[in-house]
Amino acid sequence: MSDTKVYLLDGGSLVLDGYHVFWNRGPGGEVRFPVYSILVEHAEGRFLIDTGFDYDHVMKVLPFEKPIQSKDQTIPGALALLGLEPKDIDVVVNSHFHFDHCGGNKYFPHAKKICHKTEVPQACNPQPFEHLGYSDLSFSAEAAEARGATDQLMEGTTRANSTFEGIEGDVELAKGVRLVSTPGHSIGHYSLMVNFARRKPILFTIDAAYTQKSLETLCQAAFHIDPVAGVSSMRHVRKLAEDNDAELMYSHDMENFKTYQTGTQFYG
Repeated sequence: MSDTKVYLLDGGSLVLDGYHVFWNRGPGGEVRFPVYSILVEHAEGRFLIDTGFDYDHVMKVLPFEKPIQSKDQTIPGALALLGLEPKDIDVVVNSHFHFDHCGGNKYFPHAKKICHKTEVPQACNPQPFEHLGYSDLSFSAEAAEARGATDQLMEGTTRANSTFEGIEGDVELAKGVRLVSTPGHSIGHYSLMVNFARRKPILFTIDAAYTQKSLETLCQAAFHIDPVAGVSSMRHVRKLAEDNDAELMYSHDMENFKTYQTGTQFYG
């Protein structure tokens, strides 16, 4: 436990309308929000949770989200700030496969890969309203083949090196590092709880709650598959944080993100 460190890899930012960030509530207007990945350095290995967005993909498919991403905010660039390369990551975990959480997966053909067992099938055959969410298929040869998007695959990506171990329910990744099942935003969405030796736990809501306001008001984002399950997951996250005296960190909350430690700074 004393070895556990958490780094937040700043992945740049995107824009959504306020009615998408706060579904049926707003207010409307452009909201710029952060995107980041979570690197857990642990005695049992290096775990990377989510891999952000790919700038070229967003500009091609979702240019209205106005991506901003420097070289240091790409996954290879963010790891380089820590003196690491993609090959130094042992396990890649995807909370879900929306484009802003899997854009850097292609850099990790060597790593073990984990996701909820329903997420790859959903990416292969999404609901009509999920097509933009599941639009970057570079993480999976299976999904790219199913959707006729093999042009997205980086050279060298195969079914063998882009296959995921499917899990369900709450799962302990390593001692004190737990994936928490929070479906609703996506069919198999996960949040993340990390325990430390010398500080309170951190509960990363990921997309179960984009922002602090989202969680306080139980107002989820407009991008979701099951809004009723989403509200239930929000309540679960709130209780889990309360029961464990955990610090909450949100996925797309610019005001809070400005106070988070990023780059070479870490939590631990």
